[in-house]
Amino acid sequence: MPMKILDHLEEILIAFLMAAATTIIFISVAHRYAAGFPIIQDYILHWNLAWAQELCIYMFVWMAKFGAAYGVRTGIHVGVDVLINKLSTPLRAKFIVFGLLAGATFTGVVGTMGSTFVWHMSDTEQVSADLEWPMWIIYLAIPLGSYLMCFRFLQVMVNFLRTGELPHHDHGHVEGLEEDTTDPQRAAQDVNWYEMDDNLHPHDIAHHEGRKPGNGPDSAKGPKENDR
Repeated sequence: MPMKILDHLEEILIAFLMAAATTIIFISVAHRYAAGFPIIQDYILHWNLAWAQELCIYMFVWMAKFGAAYGVRTGIHVGVDVLINKLSTPLRAKFIVFGLLAGATFTGVVGTMGSTFVWHMSDTEQVSADLEWPMWIIYLAIPLGSYLMCFRFLQVMVNFLRTGELPHHDHGHVEGLEEDTTDPQRAAQDVNWYEMDDNLHPHDIAHHEGRKPGNGPDSAKGPKENDR
């Protein structure tokens, strides 16, 4: 239950920051152009939106830090695993655990250094240029986001050690929409590009071994003529 609450808070924070920053930018741009019309400029020229750009920058920084932790949890970060996937299962598992531990160590170090930096900055009176907010509050994104990312790395590692699975993100899936397997037109769009023999798409390991993905090595057949 606490993990679900943390997951939802993480998603809500990212969505709020993204929506709020987009709205503020839109209002600021609309105000800038609307101020050029004589009819309405007398009503809006006294609106001071000089702080909008600075606030949006800070919001995007916070969104990026927490979004990075979300990416670790859902498996949407880009990773180069071509060589790792060619290793044997025990050796591949060791490399995966090492990579997750390295990520947790790095983000933990960044979080600790960020905490020290924020602690020393809190003793100063440094404020932002337009908003005049204390800078230590703004820089809190570094330790908070880094520690959360470190926790996500450890969470993924523990889950991998228990189940042998890593989080995987399907870029074709839309949250809240169920796949309609009864629609022939929709089913025709679900093409496995890795099985096509047109020499235009990359092939997975199973294809090169002459077997269908998901089958074991005992069912492997000889390579096809066009793969030789």
